Amino acid sequence: MNKKKTLKIVKIGGNVIDNPKALYSFLKTLSSIQGPKILVHGGGKSATALAEKTGMEVKMIEGRRVTDAATLELITMVYAGKINKTMVAQLQAFKCNAIGFTGADGNTISAEKRPVSTIDYGFVGDVNTVDTAILKPLLAHCVTPVFCAITHDNKGQLLNTNADTIASELAIAFAKEFEVELYYCFEKKGVLKDVNDDNSVIQTITKSSYKKLLDAQLVFSGMLPKLNNCFHALEHHVSKVCIGTPEMLLDSKAVFTTLTIK
Repeated sequence: MNKKKTLKIVKIGGNVIDNPKALYSFLKTLSSIQGPKILVHGGGKSATALAEKTGMEVKMIEGRRVTDAATLELITMVYAGKINKTMVAQLQAFKCNAIGFTGADGNTISAEKRPVSTIDYGFVGDVNTVDTAILKPLLAHCVTPVFCAITHDNKGQLLNTNADTIASELAIAFAKEFEVELYYCFEKKGVLKDVNDDNSVIQTITKSSYKKLLDAQLVFSGMLPKLNNCFHALEHHVSKVCIGTPEMLLDSKAVFTTLTIK
């Protein structure tokens, strides 16, 4: 029986994207990783900054952006345009062949508009399907797909979709054919027990200890969807899920958070 090849799926977000020096360093690190890899990026802070500059209201609920038509137009420009193409160009400079994607490109990620219950999130999409058919030949030819946080509904409508969710769903879709490792990278060393202490990293979080963290209200805001996506991936045969700074990708001595089911 042939051993599965390792596929690394790396999601980058937080202040790293908005800091040119940190982003340069991260992309250089990513470029040096051998073997197939996929990059998924957010860009929420850049979108928020532009929205505020143009006088557009920004509304967040439990770490998720409420997306009206004007907001969707803005984030499409920021995510799929400026951020995505800047990253692809920088990866090319590091001799890492890359190609940018939204979920609409190659029909790779389709979603449906989140139904209105107590909250109307607007043009926010929940992932339905991930089609890896176009991505597999790219990976085989050492091309790195770079996904932004935009999907589509197969009816011509683009949808804002949480980048952590996209990374998780891509990892799950590839888990049958690859040994998938999922890394959520940002400026912190991991999940912190005390948000005011960058060294209070919780190095291992199990599903039961996660519940205790929630009960103690030690995890909140944008970390909630991230951790939910981590456990969703682990429950669907993703072999490894970690949260921390980009250093964890190459430095065996780096401190970060590892998520496990047990």
